[in-house]
Amino acid sequence: MSRFLELVAAAALTFGAAGVALAQPATASPGGAAGSTAATPAAKPSQDDLPPALPGAGGIQGQNIFDVKPEVKPDADKDKGYLDQTNGQRNAVQPHNNSPMWREVKKGITGYSSLPYAEAGNLIQGQVQYPGSKLTSAGEAWRQVRNHWIVPYGGALVLISILALGIFWFTRGPIGHNPAVGGGGRRIERFTPLERAAHWTNAIAFVVLGLSGIVMAFGKFFLLPVIGQVLFGYFTYLLKNLHNFFGPLFAVSLVIVIITFIKDEFPRRGDLGWLAKAGGVFSKAGNEPPTHRFNAGEKVVFWIGVVVLGVVVVGSGLVLDKVVPAMDYVRATMQQAHMIHAAAAVLMICLIGFHIYLGTVGVRGAYRAMREGYVDEAWAREHHGYWYDDIQAGRIPAQRSKQAVPVVNDTRAVRPV
Repeated sequence: MSRFLELVAAAALTFGAAGVALAQPATASPGGAAGSTAATPAAKPSQDDLPPALPGAGGIQGQNIFDVKPEVKPDADKDKGYLDQTNGQRNAVQPHNNSPMWREVKKGITGYSSLPYAEAGNLIQGQVQYPGSKLTSAGEAWRQVRNHWIVPYGGALVLISILALGIFWFTRGPIGHNPAVGGGGRRIERFTPLERAAHWTNAIAFVVLGLSGIVMAFGKFFLLPVIGQVLFGYFTYLLKNLHNFFGPLFAVSLVIVIITFIKDEFPRRGDLGWLAKAGGVFSKAGNEPPTHRFNAGEKVVFWIGVVVLGVVVVGSGLVLDKVVPAMDYVRATMQQAHMIHAAAAVLMICLIGFHIYLGTVGVRGAYRAMREGYVDEAWAREHHGYWYDDIQAGRIPAQRSKQAVPVVNDTRAVRPV
């Protein structure tokens, strides 16, 4: 312990002596001979004390920080004409700041191009504000609409509709008491061969387009983690091509469907009553209010889902396929067509999805009626009372096509048509 104290004391004396020597001023002798009372050289000025170097001088240039304080030298952006500066003016106060040039580029300035469209000389689209986006360049605005609105809210709407149909199925079950055939009475032709062909062609095309569209828009969230990136890439590429080829088929069949069924889709007596009672699906007895050949729910699906949304989806899809003549397929056109197409397609998928549910497992006999074209009197009387009354009164023929009424069981009496 004593040895340690001796070392500490020696170190303290040594540093103390050195400090006294440095603190004593000294005068230099003319000759600077050793042993004389000589002064140490004056301290070299620091870099901060040097005046700014002259322009063009080499080496590192310095400046006193107190000379660039905002109150002494305002920042460049305090200039009233800061946002109006050209690129040359900006470089004079902020070298290598090219924001004026990029600001002009973002305004949609178009240069010379020998390509067919003048837009080919436009690097970045001008600023625009689409519904749901900020005021920004058109490409970024389209991205915001797609990623912030169409994908999350569209996907949620599809999931909610599927969940609602599932809950309705498990709580309510199929609607109706009679099958399409076998409930009793004579056979009535509900759909002609032409009507069934148009319907099934349009239905198959819609299913292919709907499933491929869902995978392309939302597949990376639920399918990519399951099958992996490579398989998902090939699968999506296949669906994209199917989407493009089935689109024109859907367009043509949609026109045929509208022309074929429109005569029976106008509002008639009993439609408001059917809507007021929601078709009787919530009644304990399950009795459906009487309607004509198509009830009010089917008419809503036809006018909103088929005519309005169908025409919008087909029109925007043909633009995306670039098959509409005399149209400039520039970026803005494609962005707007995509947003319209995606939004209308999501709504159409939800609405037609409800129709598919009712036409398959939701209503007893509905699928067989569209597959074979015929229903019994019992089914017609239960679901379409006014239509059945018109057939009984002879105002509507029970057999509308030229083919003979099929007989399933020869032992069952079939009333003449």
